[in-house]
Order: sequence, then structure tokens, then C-alpha cells
Amino acid sequence: MDQGNTAFLLICSALVLLMTPGLAFFYGGLVKAKSVISMMMMSFGAIGLVGVLWVLYGYAIAFSNAGTATYFGIDGFLGIDTANLGLTGLLEVPEGSMYPPLAFAAFQATFAIITVALISGAIADRAKFGAWLIFAGVWVTVVYFPVASWVFNFTLGSDGSFTDGGWITYGMQQVFGVGAIDFAGGTAVHINSGAAALALALVLGKRVGFAKGAYTPHNPPFVLLGAGLLWFGWFGFNAGSELAADGVAALAFINTIAAPAAALLAWLLVEKIRDGKPTSVGAASGAVAGLVAITPACASLTPFWAIVLGLVAGAVCALAVDLKFKLGFDDSLDVVGIHLVGGLIGTLYLGFFATGTGLIYSGSLTQLLVQAIAAFSVLLFSFVLAFAIGTIIEKTMGFRIKNEDEVAGIDTVIHGEEGYVLAESR
Repeated sequence: MDQGNTAFLLICSALVLLMTPGLAFFYGGLVKAKSVISMMMMSFGAIGLVGVLWVLYGYAIAFSNAGTATYFGIDGFLGIDTANLGLTGLLEVPEGSMYPPLAFAAFQATFAIITVALISGAIADRAKFGAWLIFAGVWVTVVYFPVASWVFNFTLGSDGSFTDGGWITYGMQQVFGVGAIDFAGGTAVHINSGAAALALALVLGKRVGFAKGAYTPHNPPFVLLGAGLLWFGWFGFNAGSELAADGVAALAFINTIAAPAAALLAWLLVEKIRDGKPTSVGAASGAVAGLVAITPACASLTPFWAIVLGLVAGAVCALAVDLKFKLGFDDSLDVVGIHLVGGLIGTLYLGFFATGTGLIYSGSLTQLLVQAIAAFSVLLFSFVLAFAIGTIIEKTMGFRIKNEDEVAGIDTVIHGEEGYVLAESR
């Protein structure tokens, strides 16, 4: 076992877990003051629920042939080491492994948590907390865990080719000669969550008074703080996906600087041309759009092409967030415009510019074909199941709060708390 790589992986796991509280600040600053507790609680609820489900059975579903995992838990039935009835089996490191299997399980747990939390931005101001947790538990089980297996569960041979794994990587390599490239989760995390967000926005309907300009972020400093924490954690997200502190991780790291930096500038430029003023919320949103786009591509692009990707993603996502007003769906915090659109851009961009296999290097459209198959398969799978799950919850226990409660303030109605108490009445 390589203790350096083990330490690297554990540190990256902590960085990715920090992204979810960062997302809570990012989302919390974007909503109105009477919704900030509800918005942040949906992220923290995802940490609690998904963290438990991952240990009980999520890792086993996503990585059923990895390390000591079985279908019922990380080791044995619901985490019990059935061979030794203790910790011995859990602590064993297979011969030749560079890190303990539990370090990888912890790293992947943080991916599952942030993916679920991302969805919540589409239903801000109007969702019941209990209904959200039920949706989150069902969706992560039937959608995220299987999709994670499609994308992340693979084995590499000595020549660098896949020898086993999910259909998005290994399966398509057998058919087309190349597998889809998704280094850190463009499909499994961003397209997956963005499609589910679109489905839930349609199920819950529009907020009271929904119109362009009707809602303004109540706390832009929160938004900037959240974006900063997300960017900081994203280095663990992208570089950590190499699972080793090596040159590939360094490439992913520098690209995670270059692409979001370029996207930030592109978003501000679009705002300046369109609205006359660049905004702090635009800077934060542009950085996140660039981070989303570089996620699948961070280890397969030169830094120059990463900058180009960031410029494209920042500009396109800045324009895409207005689609909800033209198409008539209320994606409260632009999960669709940033994560779905940004995820699609980053995933498909590889078909043209991926080092070695992209069109400009190989002269072949095969990489673009497999990227498109992967992206739209995950999009449709997630959207259909999320829409079905959300509809069932809405028709049974109810997903959306009453309109009068939304107007009065969801924080006090759902959680009995206020985000800001400036003076106590006596």
C-alpha cells in the first residue's frame, strides 16, 4: 500500500465533502431571506441521508466487484464482516493495491452526496423537507448508484484499456473501440443531477409570482463564499479522481484552475454586453459553470483547450439560464442552465478536443459518438425516473408546500427557524 496515495485520496475525500456545505452557502445566498434555512437544510439533509445509504448498500451497488464489496454492504450484510465478525476484513488491503478499499469507498461517497444536493436548487422556496428526503433516498438508490456503476466502476489493463466495468466505459469500448471519457463525473454527477432537477421543476410547478426579475439573491456574499468553497473542494473532485498523486492529477488540477477562470470572465462579458453591468453572482455562476464543464474533461485536455472550454461554457451557460423564462419552467437556481448544459458541453467537447482520440487529433467522430450516447442516455434515464418518483410523491404525500406558506416564508413553516433575527421582541 502506498501511504502517500492513501493520504492524497483521504484528503481529496474531505475536500469533496466540503463542497456540499459550500453548495449550501451558494444556494442559500441565491434564494430569498425567508428561504435560506430551507435551502441549506436540503444540502445538509443530503449529507445525512446519502452518507448512511452509501455505507449500507450504495457502494455495494455501484462497485459490486470492487475490493471486498458485496451487494448488501461495504463488507458482508449491512457492513458486518461475516467472515470474522469484526473489523479484520474491512481493514485488509488487497495485494498490489495502492490504497485501502475503504478510502475509495469514502471518496465515492462524497460524489453521491453532492450529486443529490445539486438537484435541490431547482425546487427552492416551495418543497417540503420530508418529501425531499424521500425523493433523495429513492432517486439515489434507483438512479445514482446504478449510473455511478456505469461510469466509475471499471478495471484497467496493463496497456491502459478497460478490461471490465460499466457499459459507458468498458461496454462502449468493446463496440466502438473507445469508451466514453468521464474522468470525474460530467455524466454521473452533472448531467444526472441536472436532468433530475428539470424533472422536479416540472413536477412542482412555478413559484408564486414567477417571472424574470421577480426574485433576486438575498445575500451575494454567501453566493461568493459558496462558490469559493466549491472551487476549493473541486480540486479534490477532479485531481482526486486519478486516485494517485501523479502527473495526471497535476493536469486535472491546473485545468481546474484554467477552465473556471475563463468561464468566469466569459460570463461577466456576456452580462456586460447584455445587461450593462457585470455582477458578483455572475462571477460565481460563471466559475461554477466552468467547473462543471471541466469535470469530465480535466485529464484529457491540454490547458489551452481547457481555457477554450471554459470560455464556451461560461458564455453558453450565461445565455442558457434564461431558457426557463422562454420555455416556462421554474428551475429556481439554474441547475439546468449550469449543471445540465455545462455537463453536456464538457462531455461533448471531448469528442472534438480529447487528447489522442478527439476529432482534431484522430480525424474520427467516434469519440464524439460515444460521448453523445453516454450523455443522452444518462439524461433520459435520470429525467424519466426522477419525474416518475417526484410525481408519485406529489400525488400521495404532497411535495410542494401551500402557496400561502410559500409567501409567508418556508423557513418558519417547515423548520420553525429564521435565517436572520436582528432583534428579539420583548
